Amino acid sequence: MKFHFMKYRKLSYWVSGILVALSIVSLLTHGLNYGIDFAGGISMEVKPIEANYTIDKMRSDLSTFSPELQSVDNDSILIRVGLPKGATDAQQNTRVAEIKQILGDKVQYSQVQIVGPKIGGELVRGGILAILVSFVLMSVYIWIRYRGGYAVGSFVSLVLDFVLMFGFFSVTGLEFNQTSIAVILMGIGYSINDKVVNYDRIDENIKKYHKMPMTELIDLSVNEMLHRTVMTSVSTILAMVGLYFWGGVMLQEFAIAMTFSVVMGTLTSIYISNVILYHFNLRETKY
Repeated sequence: MKFHFMKYRKLSYWVSGILVALSIVSLLTHGLNYGIDFAGGISMEVKPIEANYTIDKMRSDLSTFSPELQSVDNDSILIRVGLPKGATDAQQNTRVAEIKQILGDKVQYSQVQIVGPKIGGELVRGGILAILVSFVLMSVYIWIRYRGGYAVGSFVSLVLDFVLMFGFFSVTGLEFNQTSIAVILMGIGYSINDKVVNYDRIDENIKKYHKMPMTELIDLSVNEMLHRTVMTSVSTILAMVGLYFWGGVMLQEFAIAMTFSVVMGTLTSIYISNVILYHFNLRETKY
């Protein structure tokens, strides 16, 4: 079965433009839902004294503070609680005291840390720097690997991937933390790899079919690699489904974001990076 992807190239431009506009508007109006890593908060590592004091009971007891709880080594539990914006030292200490009062003597405290706004700001700058550096390195790789239409198509879809990933976090309100940056970078890396595979096949077919119209040639190349693309995407998504249902609460948002990045990378590889090639004379492109 052959799919005619190029038939809908104009529609792909409109859909992409609308999604980019929504992402930018959401980022400007709602921003990102920064997690404790970036916004600051309280981090506690505790160990329940009694075995029947489970992580679910602890989450219920601390529900007033909307905590993030995660099981760690040696039966310990990591508790993370956010703080109001601009919280003073006194407010931070008061919140710690309130949490300890609720937990009482049901736990032992291994570690208590307060991530202040200054440290959170440093982490934000570090995360932005990591994304910018990766963007520059990927752009350099694209330029070295390709020329002409290939380079333009890869670069445009790379920018689109970044914008849509940030827009996704803004629109959905998922917590944006250091894990989110890892998701973005992994998703972009996956997307770039998919584009390279498709481009290599297109270049092979250009050398093989000298007179085939470009729309047909691109469709042929994408269809030839479609099985590989779909199987890779589905296998990754199935792993994320497993993480969502059985990986615990802390991994659910990771699974959701990673699933979106895989789907997005697959679609931009087919409908953006490849479609842009239509506007270039690839038979004269040398790289």
